[in-house]
Amino acid sequence: MAQKISVRIADRTYYFNASSPEEEEVIRQGAESVNKRLSGFLSNYPGKPLTDLLAFVALNEGISRIGVQKELDAWKKAEQSLRRQTDSYLENIEKDSR
Repeated sequence: MAQKISVRIADRTYYFNASSPEEEEVIRQGAESVNKRLSGFLSNYPGKPLTDLLAFVALNEGISRIGVQKELDAWKKAEQSLRRQTDSYLENIEKDSR
């Protein structure tokens, strides 16, 4: 059963439903990440409207996610290549042993 939790972002409270303790932790970590980035932008750009700063946060979070996804894709390709090489190697050993 989903548990209703609340997190604060930019001095506003938002409510989420977390279906597990793990999901709750991810939501809380996400809010903490947003607040940390927002705090940095508030320091660097005093007087900027909050909506602009939140847009900066969203863009930075998106850039980070895309960077991690590209890195993961590269690791997956490397894994597939290693699997093919291993399979080929094992097939050659099998052929040579006959």
